[in-house]
Amino acid sequence: QVQLVESGGGLVQPGGSLRLSCAASGSENSFALMAWYRQAPGKQREKVALLTTIGSTLYGDSVKGRFTISRNQNTVYLQMNSLKPGDTAAYYCNARNGRREYWGQGTQVIVST
Repeated sequence: QVQLVESGGGLVQPGGSLRLSCAASGSENSFALMAWYRQAPGKQREKVALLTTIGSTLYGDSVKGRFTISRNQNTVYLQMNSLKPGDTAAYYCNARNGRREYWGQGTQVIVST
C-alpha cells in the first residue's frame, strides 16, 4: 500500500507563488514517474507536470515557464509562480511504477483577489 499526501495549497493573489509538496510512503520506495495533475470545477483532470527518475520533465502548455516540478527521493514538489485565476483547481499528486498507479487526496489552490 502506498500513500501520497499533498500539502501547500491555499489562497493566493494573482501573480503570487505557492509551493506544493507530495510525500510518498508505504510499500514502494521508488517510483519511475511522479506527476501533478489538477482539476477545476466542471472541467476534466489535466496534467500539470511530470518528472521521471532520469530527470525528464513535461509540462502542460498553460503552465510552461511558470511552474517547476522537482523531486527529492519520494517527495515531489511543484513550485508555482505568476499564478493566475485560471490556475484555481484541486491539485493531485500521482506516482507510477509500471502498471501500478497511485493518487493523493488533493490540495486546493485558489488564486483570487
